[in-house]
Order: sequence, then structure tokens, then C-alpha cells
Amino acid sequence: MSDSDINNYRILAVDDDPFNLRIVGHALEQSGYRVMTAGSGEEALSVITQYGLPHLAIVDIHMPPGMSGFEFCRSIHQFSDLPVIMLTAVNEESTVVEGLEEHAEDYIIKPFNPGELTARVRRVLQRMGDFAYELQSLTRVDERLVIDFPSRQALVNDKPVSLTPTETKLLYILMRSAGHTVNTDFILRRLWPLEPAYEDRLHVHMHRLRRKIEDKQDKSRPRYISSERGVGYTFRRITDA
Repeated sequence: MSDSDINNYRILAVDDDPFNLRIVGHALEQSGYRVMTAGSGEEALSVITQYGLPHLAIVDIHMPPGMSGFEFCRSIHQFSDLPVIMLTAVNEESTVVEGLEEHAEDYIIKPFNPGELTARVRRVLQRMGDFAYELQSLTRVDERLVIDFPSRQALVNDKPVSLTPTETKLLYILMRSAGHTVNTDFILRRLWPLEPAYEDRLHVHMHRLRRKIEDKQDKSRPRYISSERGVGYTFRRITDA
């Protein structure tokens, strides 16, 4: 990951402790990342609604009196596959396991080393890949299609189309790697990490998503999502659309 790549990444830090937010923000900004901060899960959701999804979120677990970090993760994963790093003082084994299995890509215990945090952020971003579209409150694909991830809605030729949580998350996974084929097994693991899932189940959701966003007049030539039998699916880059 080059310095120019880092400058394109936007990170949201969520913590009820202003001191921790300053440390996290300073460490990441010194490394070239763009940082947004929120003092609660509710504020973080408001930031996402206003400014769009970040590329990664760093989230505390206990943020009284509002929603916990885990509750925040459940909310954002209803409409995206946003990678999360938990940054918390909670060190109980059951909580760590829940965090890693259900919500986050990594788990860091406070007090933390800012250099280690930055290194882990870089590693997660490298593993998850770039998001080919500018992340705003409304993500414009082309003149025909706009996605409102937090509202789980697509605008197709300026007409609103509702998306289910699974369809919205599936669309995010594909758009994050636009221009590259996303392996079917990877998609299944990201959509249903805690339960057995098979290609037939994915095919149903993919079929429904395509019916909502693709051009119904030319079903033989998908405008956005193409498939490679036995491999996976590709979302075309905006420059190709």
C-alpha cells in the first residue's frame, strides 16, 4: 500500500473517551489517513448517514449510556461489509471470541501502542481491498444507478428501489472489489459467517438483486454484475459502465 493509496482511505473512530479519540486520530493522520470521529455508536451512524461509509471503523465496545460497539457493528452490517477493528479495554475471552467471530477483523486491547494500531489498520485494509467508488452519502455508480447504503436503497433512473439487508451487503462486497472477480466462497463467508451457506442460497439473492438494478430490457448482457461459472461474480468498474 503506497502513500497515495493511504491518502484515499477514510477511517471512522468511535469511542466515548475524547482522549482515546485524539490518540487514535493523531496516529492515523500522521500516517496519512483521513479520520472522522464519533463519541457514540449513535453519533457514528449519523456521521455515516451524512458523509457516507468509511473504508474502516475502529470501535470501542462499552460506550454508555447508548448502544455498545457490538450493537453498532450489527447496525452497519445490515447495509455493508465495513471492516471493523475493536479497540477496547475488555479482555474477557468470551467477548474477544464474539468480537472476532461475529463483528470484527481484529481486536486490540487498551492501553494500546499507536504504531501497532496503525500497522493493524494497514493490514486489514490490504486484506479487504480498495473501494472503487467515492464513498459519499449517495454512492454514484453511473448516470443510471446510485446506491444509498445506510437507507438500503438504490436509485435506478431516479426511481427508488428498496434493497434487503442481504442484497445491500452483497452489493457492497462486490462494489468494494469492482473490476475484480469476487470468489463465491468469500462472499458466502462474509454474508453468513456463523452458519452453513451454499451457492444456491447466494444465487437466489443475486438473482433478486440483479432484477432490481439491471436493465430489464437486455437481460443477456448485465450492465453491472457479471458471473463466472464456478468462480464468482464481478461488479464492473464505473469507468467501464
